[in-house]
Amino acid sequence: MEATTASLDRLDRQLLRWLQAEGRLSNTELAQRAGLSQSACLRRVQRLEEQRVIEGYGARLNAKALGKGDTVFIEITLASQSEAVLDAFERAVAASPDILECHLMAGDYDYLLRVAVADTADYERLHRKQLAAFPHVARIRSHFALRQVSRRAGVDV
Repeated sequence: MEATTASLDRLDRQLLRWLQAEGRLSNTELAQRAGLSQSACLRRVQRLEEQRVIEGYGARLNAKALGKGDTVFIEITLASQSEAVLDAFERAVAASPDILECHLMAGDYDYLLRVAVADTADYERLHRKQLAAFPHVARIRSHFALRQVSRRAGVDV
């Protein structure tokens, strides 16, 4: 059962804000901040997990420190938009560890991808070995980000 925004109360929203900002908060610390008992806080968080409001936990990595300091946004246009073509492309993208995000788009192109690369040579490798080889790709248009201006931990709750 998935929650709706109407089913989240003020305290649920505050717990989500804290967890988005500091995902490693212990239940004890979260309960203290919220003015709840540890068991009541744990029940709320577990309910948010069961309702899929919280999909998981993870670390935000510094791509530059890992040698992948350049971000590239890639517009992909496919040869057609049939279900079989879309499915084949999406399976290929899902199998690529280099693609960080893939969004089906409305508008001038079909998909928007986000990748992190070391440099233009690394991007050329990705382009030649993967992007151009993906099924049904008719057009690839790439945009190199100059720098990241803003990054939020999640969505506004």
